[in-house]
Amino acid sequence: MPWETIRKDTPLGTAPNLRDYDKECASFSWQAARGRLQGLPGGRGLNIAHEAVDRHAASERATAVALRCVGRDDSVTSVTYGELGRSTARFANVLRGLGIGYGDRVVTLLGRCPELYTVVLGTLKNTSVLCPLFSAFGPDPVFQRMTLGDAQVLVTTADLYRKKVAARRDALAALGHVLIVGEGADDLPGTLSFTALMADASDTFTIPPTSPHDMALLHFTSGTTGIPKGAVHVHEAAVAHYMTALYALDLHEDDVFWCTADPGWVTGMSYGIVAPLMHGVTVVVDEGDYDARRWYRILAEQRVSVWYTAPTALRMLMRTTPRTGPYDLPRSFDLSALRFIASVGESLNPEAVVWGRDVLGLPVHDNWWQTETGAIMIANFAACDIRPGSMGRPLPGVEAAVLRRGEDGRAEVADGHVTILEEPGVEGELALRPGWPSMFRGYLHDEPRTAAAFADGWYLTGDLVRRDTDGWYWFVGRADDVIKSAGHLIGPFEVESALMEHPAVAESGVIGRPDPVAGNIVKAFVTLRPGFDASSATRRDLLAFARRRLGPAVAPREIAFDQHLPHTRSGKVMRRLLRARELGLPEGDISTLEEPTSEAASTARTEQPA
Repeated sequence: MPWETIRKDTPLGTAPNLRDYDKECASFSWQAARGRLQGLPGGRGLNIAHEAVDRHAASERATAVALRCVGRDDSVTSVTYGELGRSTARFANVLRGLGIGYGDRVVTLLGRCPELYTVVLGTLKNTSVLCPLFSAFGPDPVFQRMTLGDAQVLVTTADLYRKKVAARRDALAALGHVLIVGEGADDLPGTLSFTALMADASDTFTIPPTSPHDMALLHFTSGTTGIPKGAVHVHEAAVAHYMTALYALDLHEDDVFWCTADPGWVTGMSYGIVAPLMHGVTVVVDEGDYDARRWYRILAEQRVSVWYTAPTALRMLMRTTPRTGPYDLPRSFDLSALRFIASVGESLNPEAVVWGRDVLGLPVHDNWWQTETGAIMIANFAACDIRPGSMGRPLPGVEAAVLRRGEDGRAEVADGHVTILEEPGVEGELALRPGWPSMFRGYLHDEPRTAAAFADGWYLTGDLVRRDTDGWYWFVGRADDVIKSAGHLIGPFEVESALMEHPAVAESGVIGRPDPVAGNIVKAFVTLRPGFDASSATRRDLLAFARRRLGPAVAPREIAFDQHLPHTRSGKVMRRLLRARELGLPEGDISTLEEPTSEAASTARTEQPA
């Protein structure tokens, strides 16, 4: 159904930071934005941790609450900016004592706990590089990313270490230190107690000179083929973190802010830790898992004013509280402090935007960005109209364009040049003009894939969009095969590779199948080796195997057996064709398809119910 624009022509309780979009875009400069940050004392450069913690800890905001941590048992622990300044200084000194310094890699494999924030910011203070990993990853993704990232220090828990690292510790050549948060270090050879190290460390630390271009963060993102890509971000990203939180999330100093994304992903790092702390707000940290009643209770009891969450989470809430009412669950909580809701991670369906308005009293503001962009690039703003289903418009300082696509679905590059599509409503690949401060500086150890991400002075996002006559952008889909499930980017090659390690699997092809809650779920098509039956028992065994290797966030949710997967003549499984058949879409050009024919392949598939 068509959705009407949600007008923002009534006064808001808190004056938006961005009030006149066109005027702000016309006058904006990143150089001027840099002047909003303090910088290290004595002109010693720019360090993310100084902007997020130390400048507040040295001011009247030292006693203001930085973190309000809600435990699984609903207990609440508060950490002030002064306390966070001291704990992060202790961890920086811990790293120094271990011989870890400038540019060395520190990996976190932790849930949402207070220690995580200390490790992240202490690492950045030490001018080391922070590489966050999602704690639900299985052993294979953890090992692969730690190897690619040259991990020298791992901070994790005893349970996660035993389950996901210990068995392959010897193969991690660069890993010199494992720090165990909580109890258990005494029972794990080759590990150190985080608590003991912190107790012996000084709570004062002087951040060394830090260039804005020094490497600060390493975020891994998945591609359609090959290994995961480590996107390198630098301390200058702080400028974009600050400005995008100002404009797109409308953060004010007195806000209570809750980002539900796990800090093991880029959203939870950029907007769950760095950006809100730079604004001096109180950040809510929930150690528990998703539960609709729990989430409403946190919003109410913690007096959350700005909430940043994911479309998947919103759709799950919509299932408990339909837009048609009655709205018994949310109305049983006092959500009066809430003034702004934003969402990111995948395309937000129009129904969710309107559901927010009707059920929560506020529309949901969609925005768009990627691991590579490091910060929000396109958004719906607090003071502007919302067109439900649209990503919004580019932030001030961000230049976007729609590029004509070639036969492979990606932007067409002819003689080194791309073609910008000026006509509204035409689908093409979204591209951004490089120059914003949080733009990734390349994929670690992978110059070819770095070079392939740019053409003719543009960063090629791989996302397909259309732009309407007024400049609002609308997401269409991915130009490649990367699967976006519950806001997480999953590379099909990684899943296929894990399945291939099972003795029953001869070959596999992985796609994303649309799902009303997660956006997409991972579905695998598997060719079995002789001697194995396409049975429910085999399917259950494969699903369990994949979950053990990859973790539940990455492993396939569905498996179909197919003894005749479609291949190109060069032998590559045609995921595009698998997707078309799954969704009942036109198969398109199959001139590169090897035998058997598509009809034969279709009849060879053995479906297994979800």
